[in-house]
Amino acid sequence: MTEYVPTIGLEIHVQLQTKTKMFCGCELSFGDEPNIHTCPTCLGLPGALPVVNQRAIEYAIRIGLALGCEIAPRSLFHRKNYFYPDNPKAYQISQYDVPICGAGRLGDVRIHRAHVEEDAAKLIHSGAGSGRIHDAQRSVVDFNRAGTPLVEIVTEPDVHSPEQAREWLTLLRETLRALDVSDVDMSQGSLRCDANVSVAPKGATELGTKTELKNMNSFAFLEKGVRAEIDRQVSLLEAGGRVTQETLHYDPSSGELTSLRSKEEAHDYRYFPEPDMPALVVTEAQRQAIAAALPELPSDRAARFEREYGLAAERAHELAFNRPLGEYYEAAVSGAKHPVAVANWLASLVERIGSEVDPSDSKVTPAAFGALVALVEEKQISRDAGRTVLDKLVAAGGEPQAIVEAEGLGAISASDGGLDEIVAAAIANDPDAAEKVRGGNNKAMGPLVGYVMKQTKGRADGGEVGRLIRQHLGV
Repeated sequence: MTEYVPTIGLEIHVQLQTKTKMFCGCELSFGDEPNIHTCPTCLGLPGALPVVNQRAIEYAIRIGLALGCEIAPRSLFHRKNYFYPDNPKAYQISQYDVPICGAGRLGDVRIHRAHVEEDAAKLIHSGAGSGRIHDAQRSVVDFNRAGTPLVEIVTEPDVHSPEQAREWLTLLRETLRALDVSDVDMSQGSLRCDANVSVAPKGATELGTKTELKNMNSFAFLEKGVRAEIDRQVSLLEAGGRVTQETLHYDPSSGELTSLRSKEEAHDYRYFPEPDMPALVVTEAQRQAIAAALPELPSDRAARFEREYGLAAERAHELAFNRPLGEYYEAAVSGAKHPVAVANWLASLVERIGSEVDPSDSKVTPAAFGALVALVEEKQISRDAGRTVLDKLVAAGGEPQAIVEAEGLGAISASDGGLDEIVAAAIANDPDAAEKVRGGNNKAMGPLVGYVMKQTKGRADGGEVGRLIRQHLGV
């Protein structure tokens, strides 16, 4: 069978968390009663004139700079003409050939452009069937969302697998979250993604016919939808058929792909410059001021964690791309001598409080967590005792040293006396295991170490116990 290479381009719509809409002063407040945040402008009534939201433009520039985009000193608004019930003007104010943000890059994916536009109203379908518009018995429109500021980010076709698409979108979402321009909540529609998908025989010089998957509202949904469409296109081509350019809906519950309409080209929208709005001008001083105020981005933070704290790339990435966990880590490691150990112990904390909980909301303060790791690393308590202390911190908070003293969890070492005798008793209690260790079977040491740990209630250091066992056995 012919080997096919998928090519995927992504279009991401980001709702900006401004107080008012893109071209009018109506409040943005989601979840309110339908159609109470409207005015002649966002309802598209005759004679109403749009005025651009300055904060939305600042957010768009912030996004563009974070994506390494060229910021246009002068850009234009256009009318994108189409008729749909959620579009009261029968056109959308968007940008066409002169967007505010040009070429850029994020990770291994090039950005083609990013532009500002207004969102449509919210269509709500009810009735029998799947809830898609073709099956609905009744549809109503909530115009509260009409005119919400959006930035649309369009990538080059640099993605070649569903897994890569999901990973890159995770990078984008965390970058946008760090910029504080959107809550990027896919379940609420603040971040929506379309995927253009094509396949072509390996070695082909031209891309295959592309289809578009619309409005996928979770990363898992997107990954499954793209994989299903790749499989569908390959099956078509293998059977001697051809792929038709169209827009598709993917149903994650059934795994089915349904054709919605033929895919539009730019000329289908009859773009022309918005006559009611002047050109958008961004001065170099404005650009520099916004650039100077940019926060540390996740990719930069990951590189700093590697450089400053000596973390492995994977661990640095894990902490940098989970902002609450990364901030907790930095607070815990402040002034600590064991940054790598603090990062490693965080997995134990997350396991106990749950991955959805911000560790700063737990009863374990960053200072207490850092102090606990120091006690373990400096062998004042054993690792088993450290886990016991962590359990008590998660349950009730407090200071690690006070818990160690109250519970008698201080480490027992060879110099304390008594540990030698317990090791000797372990060997006498299990001569078979002792003989196997003498014969070079290191795994047989487990029962001997376990005996000592049980007798010391986990207070002995495992490494020290192993050293004493070898010393007693002469190996």
